[in-house]
Amino acid sequence: MQKLARMRTLDECYKEIKQMDENTAISKYYIRQLAISGKIPVVMCGKKRLINLDGLIDYLSGTYNAAAANVIPYGYTNRKKQ
Repeated sequence: MQKLARMRTLDECYKEIKQMDENTAISKYYIRQLAISGKIPVVMCGKKRLINLDGLIDYLSGTYNAAAANVIPYGYTNRKKQ
């Protein structure tokens, strides 16, 4: 049985990180930049960007490898240039 990914909005991710460590120096802006750059897994749901919370936590702890996960940065497509 596959584990369901914990997908959260930016605000929800930030709130979860703050609950884990109330003195964290991580900001919403930093999480947003990680999502936009493709360093953490993101899924677009309409206009809403959903962030994989476990991927974010793995990235922050130094165990996440975006290249191995084959992540496509936000704003890019798989379409071939003609």
